[in-house]
Amino acid sequence: MNVSSEKALWDFARKHPDAAKPLAVWLRLVQHGRFQTLVELKRTFGSVDMVPVKGHSFYVFNIGGNKYRLVTTIHFHAQNVFVRHILTHAEYSTDKWKNRQ
Repeated sequence: MNVSSEKALWDFARKHPDAAKPLAVWLRLVQHGRFQTLVELKRTFGSVDMVPVKGHSFYVFNIGGNKYRLVTTIHFHAQNVFVRHILTHAEYSTDKWKNRQ
C-alpha cells in the first residue's frame, strides 16, 4: 500500500521518541501489505478499528502498546493510506480529532 503523509509519522516521532520504532514497524507492514478489507487489516494489525465519523470511515491503529493512536483513511481499491492524525491515547480519548477531519 502507498502511505501519504509519511512525514507526519516522523514529526510525531521527534516529539515522542518512543513512538519511532512502533511507527516504523507499522509503516513497513502497511507498505508491504495488500489489504482489501478491515478483516484483512485485522489479520496483520489485531487492534485496528474502523471508526465512523460524519459519514467517513477512519481506521484507528494502536501504536506503542496502546500509548498512541494513528488515525487514517484508507482507499482499499487504490491501495492508498492517508495519515490523518497521530495522537496520544489521552488526546484521542477527548474525541476532538473528530472535529478536525
